[in-house]
Amino acid sequence: MSPRRLFRLIAIAEAITWTLLIIGMILKYVTKTTDLGVSIGGALHGFVFLVYGATVLLIGINQRWPVGTILVGLVSAVVPYATIPFDLWADRTGRLDGTWRREAGADPRDQRVLDRLTRWLVRHPILLVVAGGLVVAAVFTALLVVGPPVPKG
Repeated sequence: MSPRRLFRLIAIAEAITWTLLIIGMILKYVTKTTDLGVSIGGALHGFVFLVYGATVLLIGINQRWPVGTILVGLVSAVVPYATIPFDLWADRTGRLDGTWRREAGADPRDQRVLDRLTRWLVRHPILLVVAGGLVVAAVFTALLVVGPPVPKG
């Protein structure tokens, strides 16, 4: 799977989970019928939100995005549906062009620790998915233990 295809898939998934969360919030706060939508939609959205963030970091490093572009990509997940326009912009401006960088080239940036780690992980996709999944699951679990971002009541 190319960086472009992976990014598009995760950006769309993030937008879909926003929809689930918003529907859940309408059911809870407007119709006052159930909290279930927020529980399920919120959990799904939180998990996909973290996956999107990890994907932005992985692809941003692989594609050599400037730090500002990576930050805008991360912030786009906070605004409902903003991952879609960010994806379209990144694609239109060539930021998603190319393949995964698996080998070092002549570019001095290839000697940076993050670039070397990213290349190693890209060369081992199963390990990348497992390690990335474990990191996302650990952060997700820690956030569940801490609790929601707003006080109850």
